[in-house]
Amino acid sequence: MTFAVIKTGGKQYKVSANDVVKVEKLAGEPGDVVTFDQVLMVGNGDDVTVGAPLVAGASVAGHLVHNKKQRTVIIQKKHRRQHFDRRNGHRQILATVRIGEILIGGAKTTLAVDEKAKARYAALLNGAAPVADVTDAPKLAAKKAPARKAAAKAAPAEAAGDDEAAAKPAKKAPAKKAAAKKTEGDAPAAKEAPAKKAAAKKADKE
Repeated sequence: MTFAVIKTGGKQYKVSANDVVKVEKLAGEPGDVVTFDQVLMVGNGDDVTVGAPLVAGASVAGHLVHNKKQRTVIIQKKHRRQHFDRRNGHRQILATVRIGEILIGGAKTTLAVDEKAKARYAALLNGAAPVADVTDAPKLAAKKAPARKAAAKAAPAEAAGDDEAAAKPAKKAPAKKAAAKKTEGDAPAAKEAPAKKAAAKKADKE
């Protein structure tokens, strides 16, 4: 596996292709291609080339992801019995870089500017739609179109189903007739006794 040791911001970093590293703040915008010329060592397995102090013709290229402030670090200073007490905070700005290529022999990078990262950064500055919607909007629209067509096809089917449902109530009529017959059969039984008893009571009173 090819690796390299680069120097940037007064620090040294061991990197390989597709690594994501945080280094001191770099000039540029997200998506730009950044190149590190100060390469102290290049290795590929047991084959290692050490610079004196730099490896001639070697460089490392990658994409700048973003420059971002890190968490606040508190600096507390106190001198006892001297009325000296200071408390300050510091937020260091670090650049996140995705390593793309390790080049030797004076070769030039083949990396191109990441247009998607550029679009995300522009949307973030303008306060526009979410980051995911900036570049994926055409794809999302293409995916939603079949769903709309399916809904349009389902609408006539539902309408046809409603027409069939409207035509079916004729079958329910016999059940209502049966209920009506039961009520008719129960009605005479309810009328028999009360009428005779009422007449007998009136006769006794007279």
